[in-house]
Amino acid sequence: MANSGPFDIVVLGGGSGGYACALRAAELGKSVALVERDRLGGTCLNRGCIPTKALLHAAEVADQTREAAAFGIRATFEGIDVAGVNAYKDKVVSTTVKGLTGLIKSKGITVVEGDGRLTGPTTVEVTGADGSTAALEGQHVVLATGSVPRSLPGLEIDGERIISSDHALRLEHVPASVVVLGGGVIGVEFASVWRSFGAEVTIVEALPHLLPLEEESNSKRLERAFRKRGIKYELGVRFQGIKPTPGGVSVSLDDGKTIDAELLLVAVGRGPVSQGIGLEEVGVEVERGFVKVDEFCRTNVPTISAVGDLIPTPQLAHVGFAEGILVAERLGGLTPPPIDYDGVPRITYSDPEVAAVGITTKVARERGYEINEVTYDLAGNPKSKILGTQGEVKVIAAVDGPVLGIHMVGARVGELITEGQLIYNWEALPAEVAQLIHPHPTQSEAVGEAHLALAGKPLHVHG
Repeated sequence: MANSGPFDIVVLGGGSGGYACALRAAELGKSVALVERDRLGGTCLNRGCIPTKALLHAAEVADQTREAAAFGIRATFEGIDVAGVNAYKDKVVSTTVKGLTGLIKSKGITVVEGDGRLTGPTTVEVTGADGSTAALEGQHVVLATGSVPRSLPGLEIDGERIISSDHALRLEHVPASVVVLGGGVIGVEFASVWRSFGAEVTIVEALPHLLPLEEESNSKRLERAFRKRGIKYELGVRFQGIKPTPGGVSVSLDDGKTIDAELLLVAVGRGPVSQGIGLEEVGVEVERGFVKVDEFCRTNVPTISAVGDLIPTPQLAHVGFAEGILVAERLGGLTPPPIDYDGVPRITYSDPEVAAVGITTKVARERGYEINEVTYDLAGNPKSKILGTQGEVKVIAAVDGPVLGIHMVGARVGELITEGQLIYNWEALPAEVAQLIHPHPTQSEAVGEAHLALAGKPLHVHG
């Protein structure tokens, strides 16, 4: 590699936050270098959102095949061809990466392959796979190095019996049994996939509910649906230890129980990639491994910004994407508003799906709101009956005020939350939404029905 620059912006990391920043900055006429050691697209595209959702769709097809007789369709389920599932998944990923790579190059962005490290407030050294180095200089540096799977102290991920989500995506067989450590989004989604593929699954979650950050009634709905599917879970208990067995592992919990399984998936969250990128040398402030930023993603060093999983904001690809655009526009001389993180939709793509935007009942009360809430059961929604799904739409609104949160459980509700996002972010009143006519028969009618109920009895809190 040779020395390159100076650029207007050097972006360290080609995931959702980094490439969005690079694309928007290039649109605004900035010269951009994008440093990436792996394939463009980062965790989301290569090891996260996209491949996991491909697996979840394959799982849905497996379940639909098993249940075809209920719809009058004669079909026989013969099993899972894991090689075929992986080929489908990998094709979705590779074609998307190819499209993204072509787009980035078409915008005149200089892509530099290798490991990047800050060497000064405006300089980055990149070490290529062959050991060669390049010194990049930019008026501004944007850190977008992302995250990696976390573990617990003393629990070593070996990639064989004890695996992370990265390993789970590369499995070449369906495990007979799995213990999933962690009942957050990653754990719940893999549990859903493996159960559909025929595995025995037990989730272990230290907090009282699956998806503990979501609306409690939604979590309970998911737990009920998982129980019906045969997915077991141990809630409010902590992992204590693990021992190898001839068939895999024996996992012990702090309540004295042990669970034997072929594999243990460690899904206790993701940690920021902040080590070894030169933060200390340049003086960038870090807290618990995350880079500290203000509401405009500025670090304490004026020439350095940070976005995505590297900073302590929601670890969602679309959040990183929005942060990358915000930074590019700020550096491009525009005045973008800060991101309202409550207004970011979040979806767990399990069966059933869980989707939400805004705040929960608990948070609303903590913030001092007097609230009304309505829960509309999907049992009353004809399209949900057609699909054979159960669930709910719960809407929370301030008394005499706007909608504060929309929380859903059911098949395909991830596609409904976009309307919820508009309702929340435009600070709509329930009565305003109640005037809108929803098409029939659709699941979206459940959103309309919940707002009709809120508008009709605005002073009464519904359970």
